[in-house]
Amino acid sequence: MSGVASSPAEASAPKLRPFSLLVALAIMIGGSIDPFVFARPDGSADHGFATLIFWAMSAGLVNGVGFVPRWPLWRWLFSGWACLAALTLAAWMRLG
Repeated sequence: MSGVASSPAEASAPKLRPFSLLVALAIMIGGSIDPFVFARPDGSADHGFATLIFWAMSAGLVNGVGFVPRWPLWRWLFSGWACLAALTLAAWMRLG
């Protein structure tokens, strides 16, 4: 039975995506150890950077545990591609 699930549990089992999950956990642990990494050099809040990083973390967690939202907008906002886009934009903001 190639590719056919023999039980409903096998058909609905989420597929873990280790890279997305690893990115999310790295952001979560890194921010817990040094929360000032999300701030500007003068210590003030950098809301744009923090928003992008937390979006990447959220998308990485949702995508990493294998959850796929049904609504197309949520599906894209919490995809692996969205995680990569948010990380890229955050790096561009920080370095640019």
